[in-house]
Amino acid sequence: MFEQDYVMRIIRNIIRFLAKVLLNKDTVTYEITNNEHYTHTDYIHNQLLLLIGKGQINEAENLLFENLDVRNKDHILLALDFYDRLNNLSDEFLEENDFSREEIELGLKEIAQGFGISI
Repeated sequence: MFEQDYVMRIIRNIIRFLAKVLLNKDTVTYEITNNEHYTHTDYIHNQLLLLIGKGQINEAENLLFENLDVRNKDHILLALDFYDRLNNLSDEFLEENDFSREEIELGLKEIAQGFGISI
């Protein structure tokens, strides 16, 4: 249990670091600001939430990377929000749905590498 708490803290710190460096933000909550005019990113966000809720985490991660445009700050925020949400899930839920904290960390590292940041 201590090891998982440690891994969760590492992931949280990576998310905060990337948010600060890439977005100059302290928080990583993706919010839909206009419910009448959804952006493409808003649609992706909703789809990610649905897939996570169904336990289709691998599919959600695939969707994220298929649509990720690192030049778009909303996409970076979306990706960090996605991994933050995954990190807040229980170990049991992640395991039941064939995902792990190590995969969360790897996904974040892949995003960081896209900016030339080695973590």
